[in-house]
Amino acid sequence: MFTPTSLIRPEIAELEAYTPIQPLEVLAERLGLPVERLVKLDANENPYGPPPRVWAALADEQHYHIYPDPGHSRLRAALADYTGQAAETILCGAGADELIDLILRLILRPGEVVLDCPPTFGMYSFDTGVCGGRVVQVARQADFGLDLPAIEAAVERHKARVIFLAAPNNPSGNLLPPAQLERLLALPLLVVVDEAYLEFAGVEQGYAPWVAHHANLAVLRTFSKWAGLAGMRVGYGIFPPWLIEQLWKIKQPYNVSVAGQVAALAALEDRAWLLANVARIVAERERLMPRLAALPYLEPCPSAANFILCRVLERSAHALKQALEAHGILVRYYHTPLLRDYIRISVGTPAQSDALLGVLADV
Repeated sequence: MFTPTSLIRPEIAELEAYTPIQPLEVLAERLGLPVERLVKLDANENPYGPPPRVWAALADEQHYHIYPDPGHSRLRAALADYTGQAAETILCGAGADELIDLILRLILRPGEVVLDCPPTFGMYSFDTGVCGGRVVQVARQADFGLDLPAIEAAVERHKARVIFLAAPNNPSGNLLPPAQLERLLALPLLVVVDEAYLEFAGVEQGYAPWVAHHANLAVLRTFSKWAGLAGMRVGYGIFPPWLIEQLWKIKQPYNVSVAGQVAALAALEDRAWLLANVARIVAERERLMPRLAALPYLEPCPSAANFILCRVLERSAHALKQALEAHGILVRYYHTPLLRDYIRISVGTPAQSDALLGVLADV
């Protein structure tokens, strides 16, 4: 007898669905508050949005009825100028998330191991499951630094194929030191450094120039954070020749929309405007940090990104998240053992920070 569920791959049937952030309209309806009352500090979005040149370019574009450039030629040329890396080493995706998925589909055979270093970005383990791989976790240390001896032992024991490392790490905000990356690149696996938040740390912290000298290194970046284009879904990667040749084979032909390519190009043309806003966000991060630390029940972690992870003391972090939500302040809480006592706060505008601090003083 035919059973429809028998067609589903067992590893997919057992996979826990990824939980994305709900849209503002849904949250507003659930909380019984108007959308304009919400202070959205839960998804590390750029509160200033895209520059004026992006809006103008989107309005002027006349070819939305035509399929987009499958080779992202103009965008890759502009990215070569921005990153200092050859256009031939750059591949664009529908967000960096698509590139994570493509890498794993290319590299993994069923049951092979991907190393995950929690707490970190959940898409690494999620996409591993979707691609039929097996996740082996090597937890970070108390300060959220990498446990290098444990990683080396796990690579040897499990013959791991890939390790993903966010730099700065999400949600802890700490950087990946060069000496640690050098040590990891000596291991027999692909090292993928995810630099989604690089601009908030300073582009000089980036590892894109290393790709030319390390055949087992790839670097991912995105327009979602620094460029305010999270809704457009545009990311890119810098890859060694052997890897990018194969990725071109398996990517969907028209993976980055016309609107996405137009917006990303215009953002790069208006990068001075964007980087000025990055500086504003960094300044606000530095203003917010000591004010959070002054609260007796919060212990903020140092951050090089556009968010601050805070340990919640002497009370429930989940209850604090709910109390903030009741006042229209949205922050991130993770239902995981390593982060049960933490909330993550995206850095917004000074007005948003003041609203947050006012509620935190009262709850």
